Amino acid sequence: MQKILILGAHGQIARLVRQRLLAETDAQLTLYLRNAKRMQEFDSKRETLIEGDVNDTAKLTQAMANQDIVYANLGGQFEPMAKSIVTAMTQTGVKRLIYVTGLGLYHEVPGEFGRWVEESIGAPIMDDTRRAAAIIEQSSLNYTLIRAAYMSNDDVINYELTEKGTPFKGTIISRKSIADLIVRIVKQPEKHSYSSLGIDQPGTDGDRPMY
Repeated sequence: MQKILILGAHGQIARLVRQRLLAETDAQLTLYLRNAKRMQEFDSKRETLIEGDVNDTAKLTQAMANQDIVYANLGGQFEPMAKSIVTAMTQTGVKRLIYVTGLGLYHEVPGEFGRWVEESIGAPIMDDTRRAAAIIEQSSLNYTLIRAAYMSNDDVINYELTEKGTPFKGTIISRKSIADLIVRIVKQPEKHSYSSLGIDQPGTDGDRPMY
Protein backbone atom coordinates (compact mmCIF):
# COMPACT_ATOMS: atom_id res chain seq x y z
CA MET A 1 0.00 0.00 0.00
CA GLN A 2 1.50 3.29 -1.10
CA LYS A 3 1.63 6.36 1.11
CA ILE A 4 1.37 9.62 -0.83
CA LEU A 5 1.96 13.11 0.57
CA ILE A 6 0.16 15.82 -1.41
CA LEU A 7 1.56 19.31 -0.87
CA GLY A 8 -0.91 22.04 -1.76
CA ALA A 9 -3.75 19.56 -1.50
CA HIS A 10 -6.55 22.06 -2.14
CA GLY A 11 -5.20 23.12 -5.54
CA GLN A 12 -7.29 22.36 -8.60
CA ILE A 13 -4.96 19.72 -10.04
CA ALA A 14 -4.28 18.24 -6.61
CA ARG A 15 -8.00 17.74 -6.05
CA LEU A 16 -8.31 15.92 -9.37
CA VAL A 17 -5.34 13.70 -8.49
CA ARG A 18 -6.75 13.00 -5.06
CA GLN A 19 -10.15 11.97 -6.43
CA ARG A 20 -8.57 9.57 -8.88
CA LEU A 21 -6.16 8.06 -6.36
CA LEU A 22 -9.03 7.37 -3.97
CA ALA A 23 -11.08 5.80 -6.77
CA GLU A 24 -8.36 3.86 -8.57
CA THR A 25 -5.84 2.82 -5.90
CA ASP A 26 -5.66 1.74 -2.28
CA ALA A 27 -3.10 4.42 -1.44
CA GLN A 28 -3.11 6.22 1.88
CA LEU A 29 -3.05 9.99 1.32
CA THR A 30 -1.68 12.75 3.52
CA LEU A 31 -3.19 16.11 2.56
CA TYR A 32 -0.93 19.03 3.47
CA LEU A 33 -2.27 22.56 3.04
CA ARG A 34 -2.14 25.96 4.68
CA ASN A 35 -5.85 26.17 5.57
CA ALA A 36 -7.32 22.81 6.56
CA LYS A 37 -10.85 24.29 6.77
CA ARG A 38 -10.89 24.44 2.98
CA MET A 39 -10.89 20.64 2.88
CA GLN A 40 -14.47 20.17 4.00
CA GLU A 41 -14.76 16.49 3.12
CA PHE A 42 -12.14 13.80 3.42
CA ASP A 43 -12.00 10.07 3.98
CA SER A 44 -10.72 9.57 7.52
CA LYS A 45 -9.99 5.90 6.80
CA ARG A 46 -7.60 6.68 3.96
CA GLU A 47 -6.65 10.32 4.39
CA THR A 48 -4.76 12.33 6.98
CA LEU A 49 -5.21 16.10 7.03
CA ILE A 50 -2.32 18.35 8.09
CA GLU A 51 -2.50 22.14 8.24
CA GLY A 52 0.93 23.56 7.57
CA ASP A 53 3.15 25.73 5.42
CA VAL A 54 5.69 24.02 3.15
CA ASN A 55 8.23 26.60 4.34
CA ASP A 56 7.88 25.19 7.89
CA THR A 57 10.57 22.58 7.33
CA ALA A 58 10.22 21.02 10.78
CA LYS A 59 6.49 20.40 10.33
CA LEU A 60 6.99 19.28 6.75
CA THR A 61 9.63 16.80 7.89
CA GLN A 62 7.16 15.31 10.37
CA ALA A 63 4.56 14.95 7.62
CA MET A 64 7.16 13.41 5.31
CA ALA A 65 8.02 10.51 7.61
CA ASN A 66 7.18 7.07 6.15
CA GLN A 67 5.81 8.46 2.87
CA ASP A 68 6.56 6.70 -0.42
CA ILE A 69 5.89 9.54 -2.85
CA VAL A 70 5.67 13.31 -2.47
CA TYR A 71 3.56 15.22 -4.99
CA ALA A 72 3.95 19.01 -4.85
CA ASN A 73 1.56 21.42 -6.57
CA LEU A 74 2.30 24.81 -5.07
CA GLY A 75 1.98 28.54 -5.60
CA GLY A 76 4.00 31.41 -4.23
CA GLN A 77 7.75 31.93 -3.98
CA PHE A 78 9.16 28.65 -5.21
CA GLU A 79 12.85 28.69 -4.28
CA PRO A 80 12.40 28.50 -0.47
CA MET A 81 9.68 25.87 -0.84
CA ALA A 82 11.94 23.73 -3.02
CA LYS A 83 14.73 24.02 -0.44
CA SER A 84 12.33 22.98 2.33
CA ILE A 85 11.00 20.00 0.35
CA VAL A 86 14.48 18.74 -0.52
CA THR A 87 15.65 19.17 3.08
CA ALA A 88 12.64 17.33 4.53
CA MET A 89 12.86 14.50 2.00
CA THR A 90 16.60 14.12 2.54
CA GLN A 91 16.20 14.00 6.31
CA THR A 92 13.45 11.38 6.16
CA GLY A 93 14.95 9.30 3.36
CA VAL A 94 11.95 9.75 1.05
CA LYS A 95 13.21 9.72 -2.54
CA ARG A 96 10.33 10.02 -5.03
CA LEU A 97 9.11 13.52 -5.88
CA ILE A 98 6.59 14.69 -8.47
CA TYR A 99 6.77 18.47 -8.82
CA VAL A 100 4.51 20.56 -11.03
CA THR A 101 5.90 23.78 -12.43
CA GLY A 102 5.56 25.89 -15.56
CA LEU A 103 7.02 26.03 -19.04
CA GLY A 104 10.19 27.93 -19.90
CA LEU A 105 12.60 26.62 -17.26
CA TYR A 106 15.36 26.14 -19.79
CA HIS A 107 14.36 28.78 -22.37
CA GLU A 108 12.99 25.80 -24.27
CA VAL A 109 9.85 27.50 -25.61
CA PRO A 110 10.58 28.45 -29.23
CA GLY A 111 9.66 31.45 -31.33
CA GLU A 112 7.25 34.27 -30.58
CA PHE A 113 5.39 32.24 -27.95
CA GLY A 114 8.63 31.75 -26.00
CA ARG A 115 9.34 35.48 -26.13
CA TRP A 116 5.80 36.25 -24.98
CA VAL A 117 6.02 33.74 -22.10
CA GLU A 118 9.18 35.38 -20.77
CA GLU A 119 7.68 38.87 -21.10
CA SER A 120 4.24 38.10 -19.69
CA ILE A 121 5.45 36.09 -16.68
CA GLY A 122 8.39 38.38 -15.98
CA ALA A 123 12.01 37.79 -15.03
CA PRO A 124 11.57 37.71 -11.22
CA ILE A 125 9.02 34.88 -11.32
CA MET A 126 10.82 32.98 -14.08
CA ASP A 127 14.15 33.23 -12.25
CA ASP A 128 12.56 32.05 -8.98
CA THR A 129 10.99 29.11 -10.80
CA ARG A 130 14.31 28.20 -12.42
CA ARG A 131 16.20 28.35 -9.13
CA ALA A 132 13.60 26.08 -7.50
CA ALA A 133 13.88 23.54 -10.32
CA ALA A 134 17.67 23.60 -10.14
CA ILE A 135 17.57 22.85 -6.41
CA ILE A 136 15.49 19.75 -7.11
CA GLU A 137 17.53 18.62 -10.10
CA GLN A 138 20.80 19.00 -8.19
CA SER A 139 19.50 17.00 -5.21
CA SER A 140 19.76 13.25 -4.68
CA LEU A 141 15.99 12.83 -5.10
CA ASN A 142 14.31 10.74 -7.78
CA TYR A 143 12.30 13.59 -9.25
CA THR A 144 9.88 14.17 -12.09
CA LEU A 145 9.44 17.83 -12.96
CA ILE A 146 6.27 18.50 -14.95
CA ARG A 147 6.58 21.72 -16.98
CA ALA A 148 3.02 22.64 -17.87
CA ALA A 149 1.76 24.86 -20.67
CA TYR A 150 -0.97 27.40 -19.89
CA MET A 151 -3.70 25.52 -18.07
CA SER A 152 -7.39 25.14 -18.88
CA ASN A 153 -10.31 23.48 -17.14
CA ASP A 154 -11.38 21.68 -20.33
CA ASP A 155 -12.97 18.30 -19.70
CA VAL A 156 -10.40 16.46 -21.81
CA ILE A 157 -7.38 14.21 -21.33
CA ASN A 158 -5.15 14.73 -24.34
CA TYR A 159 -1.46 15.42 -24.03
CA GLU A 160 2.02 14.95 -25.39
CA LEU A 161 5.33 15.07 -23.52
CA THR A 162 8.67 16.63 -24.38
CA GLU A 163 11.94 15.77 -22.68
CA LYS A 164 14.47 18.23 -21.28
CA GLY A 165 16.74 19.42 -24.06
CA THR A 166 14.02 19.42 -26.72
CA PRO A 167 11.79 22.32 -27.79
CA PHE A 168 8.50 22.76 -25.94
CA LYS A 169 5.38 22.05 -28.01
CA GLY A 170 1.93 23.59 -27.83
CA THR A 171 0.56 26.44 -25.73
CA ILE A 172 -2.15 24.97 -23.47
CA ILE A 173 -2.91 21.89 -21.40
CA SER A 174 -5.96 20.79 -19.42
CA ARG A 175 -5.63 20.28 -15.69
CA LYS A 176 -7.23 16.86 -16.20
CA SER A 177 -4.34 15.93 -18.49
CA ILE A 178 -1.74 16.97 -15.92
CA ALA A 179 -3.61 15.00 -13.26
CA ASP A 180 -3.64 11.95 -15.52
CA LEU A 181 0.15 12.06 -15.93
CA ILE A 182 0.62 12.39 -12.16
CA VAL A 183 -1.69 9.46 -11.42
CA ARG A 184 0.14 7.31 -13.96
CA ILE A 185 3.46 8.08 -12.30
CA VAL A 186 2.07 7.35 -8.84
CA LYS A 187 0.83 3.99 -10.09
CA GLN A 188 4.20 3.24 -11.70
CA PRO A 189 6.78 5.25 -9.73
CA GLU A 190 9.67 4.04 -11.89
CA LYS A 191 8.21 5.92 -14.88
CA HIS A 192 9.89 9.19 -15.84
CA SER A 193 12.51 8.93 -13.10
CA TYR A 194 15.07 11.75 -12.97
CA SER A 195 13.26 13.60 -15.74
CA SER A 196 11.84 16.99 -16.61
CA LEU A 197 8.79 16.72 -18.86
CA GLY A 198 7.04 19.39 -20.86
CA ILE A 199 3.31 18.71 -21.18
CA ASP A 200 0.96 20.28 -23.71
CA GLN A 201 -2.13 19.48 -25.76
CA PRO A 202 -1.22 18.40 -29.29
CA GLY A 203 -2.12 20.80 -32.06
CA THR A 204 -2.14 23.95 -29.93
CA ASP A 205 1.04 25.55 -31.26
CA GLY A 206 0.87 29.29 -31.77
CA ASP A 207 2.11 32.69 -30.72
CA ARG A 208 -0.33 32.92 -27.81
CA PRO A 209 -2.16 30.33 -25.66
CA MET A 210 -4.72 28.67 -27.93
CA TYR A 211 -7.73 28.49 -25.62
